[in-house]
Amino acid sequence: MATNLLHVPKPQGLLRPLVVPERLLLGPGPSNVPPRILAAGGQQLLGHMHPEVLQVMDEIKAGIQYAFQTQNRLTLAISGTGHCAMEAALLNLLEHGDTALVAVNGIWGQRAADIARRLGAIVRELWKPPGEYFTPQDIEEGLVRHKPLVLFITHGESSTGVLQPLEGLGELCHRHGCLLLVDAVASLGGAPIFMDQQEIDVLYSGSQKVLNAPPGSAPISFSERAREKILRRKTQPLSFYLDMGWLANYWGCDGEPRRYHHTAPINSFFSLREGLAMLVELGLESSWERHRANCAQLCQGLRDLGLELFVKEEKARLPTITTVRVPKGYDWKEITAFLMENHAIEIAGGLGPSVGKVLRIGLMGCNSTSSNVDRVLHGLRDALRRCHRSRL
Repeated sequence: MATNLLHVPKPQGLLRPLVVPERLLLGPGPSNVPPRILAAGGQQLLGHMHPEVLQVMDEIKAGIQYAFQTQNRLTLAISGTGHCAMEAALLNLLEHGDTALVAVNGIWGQRAADIARRLGAIVRELWKPPGEYFTPQDIEEGLVRHKPLVLFITHGESSTGVLQPLEGLGELCHRHGCLLLVDAVASLGGAPIFMDQQEIDVLYSGSQKVLNAPPGSAPISFSERAREKILRRKTQPLSFYLDMGWLANYWGCDGEPRRYHHTAPINSFFSLREGLAMLVELGLESSWERHRANCAQLCQGLRDLGLELFVKEEKARLPTITTVRVPKGYDWKEITAFLMENHAIEIAGGLGPSVGKVLRIGLMGCNSTSSNVDRVLHGLRDALRRCHRSRL
């Protein structure tokens, strides 16, 4: 009788089995999830305050400290994607009226500037064309001119394929009374980064790239300088969910008994724990070398196909995501669609300032293999031969 009250019928799509196609994800992320991590994420749930889950969280924290090369006690995983970690970093550091200097050479600097403005910060920007990086001289000029409290810079700019050198930037920022905030979503595990040694104050990443876990959890760490800046705030952070004071307690970072803050994505934590475990087992140096070697093989193969690499300087190429100029006379959408439909391979077009200019090919974590390089090069050769050239 109650069914007579229902005016919205059952969705027919939900009465059919879920079907997910098999694809090789060689775009800028997410990357494919290996069976071990899939199995971890498929474990039965436990309560978010159960001791076994708190133990997993402690192991995640240790894994992040290894991956970041830091001993910071305020180290944890945000319950959210890399975007969420970006927002958490900015809203905990910045108060209304604070000055933030944002280095923009791709979409992630643009996004950080947008978030900082929404927080009421005074945002100043340093600009470089897509495909280029910032020198210490560029940064120092900005620090002297704008006197910011925070400098945001992207280590691995996935929209353009640039790897930003970080040496000396932390010391430079501290000399000018500024904190250094670094986005390493696309680079962590694929390119060397040393949080403590490079004097980085806030570093964050994501789970879905080199760590090969599903998106939904984001490693982040704060130096003592950054932690003290948070403690000196005159106002509470604008988000309760991302309040680092609460999160520090929930993750056991403040020495106090843990209190409930939010219901964590338990199975995402299981997956992240296994992704970090696999990185630890391989070793950072081996992971860095694997990504370097496979990127070099890909770059040479792209040149052999007559394609032009977007980032000119070899040292500035991101080992995890390679950008190549869209060949003249081709529609990038046709190329990516052809690879998906005929080879079950995902690569991507540009993003933000690189839209229409580049193709982006990702080799991250378990997907960074010589055989995958051969496979995507074979697919691209086929696409260049068979895709229709634009008449424009």
